[in-house]
Amino acid sequence: MLAPRIQGAAFLDLYAGSGAVGMEALSRGAASVDFVEKAPAALKVLRSNLERLGLTAGFHIHAAAVGATLRKMQAACDARRAVAFDLVFLDPPWDAAREYATTLGLLGGAAAGLLADDALVIAEHRRKELLEDHYGSLTRTRLLEQGDAALSFYAVTPCLP
Repeated sequence: MLAPRIQGAAFLDLYAGSGAVGMEALSRGAASVDFVEKAPAALKVLRSNLERLGLTAGFHIHAAAVGATLRKMQAACDARRAVAFDLVFLDPPWDAAREYATTLGLLGGAAAGLLADDALVIAEHRRKELLEDHYGSLTRTRLLEQGDAALSFYAVTPCLP
C-alpha cells in the first residue's frame, strides 16, 4: 500500500519492537530507517533480526522512549542537524493507549519539524480504540479497518495564509 512512497524515503519506526516494519521499508528501498524502541527484550530481537538479515547500514537504532527521542530529534532539527521524515509508523503496545495521543500530539505539535511537507504518519491501533481526527498539524486522511486492528493515516495540514 505504501510501496510508491517508500523508495528513497526517510522512514521513522516508532515503538519498533522486532523491527519488522522498518526492515520491510529498507527492503523496499527506503533511504534510511530510524528505529525507536526502549524495551531491552525488543531491542535484543531487533538487533538480532538486523544481523540475521545482514543489514549493517541505512538505519539507526534509538534505544530510548519515543517521547524523549522525538524531543531530542526535534532539538537536532532546530540546530539543522537532522533530516525530515517522509513516513512515520507507530504501533505502541495496545495497552498503552495514552501513547497514541502523546506521540501523535508531539508529531503534530512540538516535533512537527521532523516531518517532511508531504509526510505520512501511520498509526496501527485497536479497531475499537478511536483516535482523533486531528492532532495539531496532523489530519487523518484515511482509516483502514481489518479484524481487530486499524490503521489511521495522517497527513500534515498545510498552513493557511
